Amino acid sequence: MRKRMIAVPLAAALVITQMPQPASAVDEINTKKLRDAVTVSGILGHERVLQRIATQNGGTRASGTPGFAASAAYVTSVLKKAGYKVTEQKFTFPFYRELAPAQLNQVSPTPTTYETVTYDYSASGNVTGRVVAALNNVLPPTPTPSSTAGCAATDFAPASTTAPEVALIQRGGCDFAVKAANAAAAGYDAAIIFNEGQPGRTDLFTGTLGGPGAIPVVGLSFADGSALAQQVAAGTVTIHVQTSTEVNAAATTSNIIADTRDGDPNKVLVVGAHLDSVVDGPGINDNGSGTAQNLEIAVQLAKLKIKPRQKVRFAFWGAEEAGLLGSEHYVANLSDTELTTIYANLNFDMVASPNYVRFVYDGDGSDTGASGPYGSDQIEGLFNKYFADQGLATDPTAFDGRSDYGPFILAGIPAGGLFSGAEGEKTPEQAAVYGGTAGAPYDSCYHQACDDINNLNPQALSELSDAAAHAVLTLAKTKTGFYPDGSLRAAARSAAASKQLPYKGDHAVR
Repeated sequence: MRKRMIAVPLAAALVITQMPQPASAVDEINTKKLRDAVTVSGILGHERVLQRIATQNGGTRASGTPGFAASAAYVTSVLKKAGYKVTEQKFTFPFYRELAPAQLNQVSPTPTTYETVTYDYSASGNVTGRVVAALNNVLPPTPTPSSTAGCAATDFAPASTTAPEVALIQRGGCDFAVKAANAAAAGYDAAIIFNEGQPGRTDLFTGTLGGPGAIPVVGLSFADGSALAQQVAAGTVTIHVQTSTEVNAAATTSNIIADTRDGDPNKVLVVGAHLDSVVDGPGINDNGSGTAQNLEIAVQLAKLKIKPRQKVRFAFWGAEEAGLLGSEHYVANLSDTELTTIYANLNFDMVASPNYVRFVYDGDGSDTGASGPYGSDQIEGLFNKYFADQGLATDPTAFDGRSDYGPFILAGIPAGGLFSGAEGEKTPEQAAVYGGTAGAPYDSCYHQACDDINNLNPQALSELSDAAAHAVLTLAKTKTGFYPDGSLRAAARSAAASKQLPYKGDHAVR
């Protein structure tokens, strides 16, 4: 998962659980048998296999590697044994690797070595040049307005044609790829993107350009970036980036798609999780947890011989960590007829974070601003009502297209899902409700080699997998749906899509 979550105070979380839920045409479904059958033990069994696959393949399950191929083969075998119709949707993508850790050093006015990261798909290069700040950097940080630095070509003064220059850009407002491309077009030789400064957006964070970039791009925390921004008049930095992106010999990866034998093929519920890890680790929480959870839901749905009213399609996406490429490929390659048959998407990306929070995607936009197509509000309500009925609090997380539901909501398809937290820090208010450690990341092993079989919280997995099973079966069995006439017909795609933000990406494309 490449998601950056904005922490929300407890007050907002309590409002979520106490407010009346959106009016819903979705039926009440008794899901106890499925929830009882989907156990932590069963999910962890799949996780152990994924861990072994990573261990046997250089510690990674990234798309384009043998570890991913073995993961896809395992998922396929389990689904076929359970009786699903399984297909493999292959596609190619530019395979990216960081060859050495990035280096960022201030040469003047004060020699400083910064902690930094390379953005995925950054170009390689060694650049020493004067720092030039983009317009619209917001200092000091305020929740509103958000920085839009670098989102417009006019945010950059033309770079010097006689000496190298480095653009300093604050996060916010648009894709990182847009910011980097605008900097390159203005003639800058490299770019530094620093965090925005609001709660949950202060630390050094990973990011992706979603495809091969033209210049080296590295990151900084808000504190380091804002300090550098105040010295730009005399500031010079040196940037070293070593990367490799295979474009002409692109890697092959795949989506694994499994359909129930029963259910109306004209009303399809897509239940998704990304199967790949980052190159640097086995990805047992990100996103082995969502993969293993969905796989066990599929297995138990078949074992219980539950006949869904709607066809359920379990999708295990490839190349999410490269920029949602698998889910984008799937949605882009749906025919017009196929597009009209998909009535909802559920997405589960990281559901066992050690320092977890029960995050529900904010489908109606009431807490975080970005809403989904009509019906997304009811999916949010479905999750929140379930947790409230169990006496469990929830927090909203931004529904902004930064995980594999993104291509679905851009196509106007209602979506929703759960998330237990990534590199963002747990607030004191959240720690008071959920336990755990305030000020520590939800998952301190996010995108690292330590995201292994020991990096899972069984309690989080128990609670979130029960909610996932409940939502899957409810939407699979409902007789009515989201719409005022009680039908499960497809939404007007163009009208719904017009409500969405125009950028793509998982949590760290912007």
